[in-house]
Amino acid sequence: MFLVPSFVELLQPLSCVMTTPSFNSFQTILLGWVFAPRRTVTGMLLAADAVGSKHHSAYHRLFSAARWSLDELGLAVFSLILPLVHGTVVLVGDDTLARKRGLKVHGVGMHHDPLVSSRKKAIVNWGHCWVILGVLIQFPFADRCFCLPILFRLYVSKQTIRNKGGSYQTKPQLLVQMLQLLCQRHAERHLHLLVDSAYGGKSVLLKLPENCQLTSRLLLDARLYDAPPPKTGKVGRPRKRGERLPTPRQMLQGRCRHIELDIYGRHDKSRIAQVVARVYAAPDRPLKVVAVEPLRGGRQIQAFYSTVHTASAEWVLSQYARRWSVEDTIHEAKGQLGFEQPQGWTKAAVLRTAPVAMLLYSLIVLWFNAQGHRHYQPPKRPWYPNKPHASFADMLATLRACSVEKEVLSMPLHDQSVQNLLQTLIHVVKQAA
Repeated sequence: MFLVPSFVELLQPLSCVMTTPSFNSFQTILLGWVFAPRRTVTGMLLAADAVGSKHHSAYHRLFSAARWSLDELGLAVFSLILPLVHGTVVLVGDDTLARKRGLKVHGVGMHHDPLVSSRKKAIVNWGHCWVILGVLIQFPFADRCFCLPILFRLYVSKQTIRNKGGSYQTKPQLLVQMLQLLCQRHAERHLHLLVDSAYGGKSVLLKLPENCQLTSRLLLDARLYDAPPPKTGKVGRPRKRGERLPTPRQMLQGRCRHIELDIYGRHDKSRIAQVVARVYAAPDRPLKVVAVEPLRGGRQIQAFYSTVHTASAEWVLSQYARRWSVEDTIHEAKGQLGFEQPQGWTKAAVLRTAPVAMLLYSLIVLWFNAQGHRHYQPPKRPWYPNKPHASFADMLATLRACSVEKEVLSMPLHDQSVQNLLQTLIHVVKQAA
């Protein structure tokens, strides 16, 4: 079997980060990843019908021993995305848990599991914690943004580091590593990072590259300060911080402005208070701080900030709301592409296998934007007549169907009955996908 030629053409710029034999194996793995019901290396070989083409250990060595860099591969994918982005490149950072079994798998440990935890009780689970950096982009074929992952870091807990040796790095430090790498490679571009409160502290704010801005959440009791007063010429160190300002919670106790926004797929009515302030850890950097109290929906009071201090409150809230796209990406990568299923246990295999599922997500969305949307046929569902746009499951099904159609119809067949049989086969494959 082969992937549709337009998708293979999309992959060609990635060949610069691998040798020719490794890239050929990589294409076979991607083919199997698209069609396999379970994403193990041997399962993908069976799905790609590549058993016997070369020894199966060669495909295992692609992840465990071959000389190629996951960072360079991610940056190559970013180069495919960059021509579609006009102006500021919006980035999203987050982390997710990939559940695993086994004590000898590299980097496993107990991590917080948000899917089974509640506000009152936090539950941990055994597995890998991946820190992800993706690009946020709006495509013409959809009414929502897509987060396309490009860079990845495996977070190893302090307990695991203590047992096996090595230097401990926090999740925000890992995110800063990826952010600095991207900003250094593309110093001519302006970037804007959207993260939740776990990555909105001083460990990220104080390490921002010069060409990157940040929007995140803020604690409701955060200490805010006015700009420092001008120097007086008197003896002694001048003040670094101005007068103390009300906290975000106290800001909502005064006069507030009412706004209406269409965010998170709903029409929101809220009362807001805003101010340009400095936080204690970064007294030299003005921030736009917005405190929000929703007027309906039962949601709690929240506060947000952005290093773009000249922005409006509506802009800050709308920008942060776009961060939710990374949650959709993680959900689809786990459910549709088996992000948690690879079973490698050595260090190199662990660090490179699972992230390929995320990169494949980005490649499939890019292919659908370039070619796939022309072949997309919405399924006929009388109970779902108002589905306006293709989901990622539809994109994956379209790629499968186009690949099978190209493979089957390229066979030299002449009998009309056989042609009808093949058309039926293609239809069945579409439904199975």
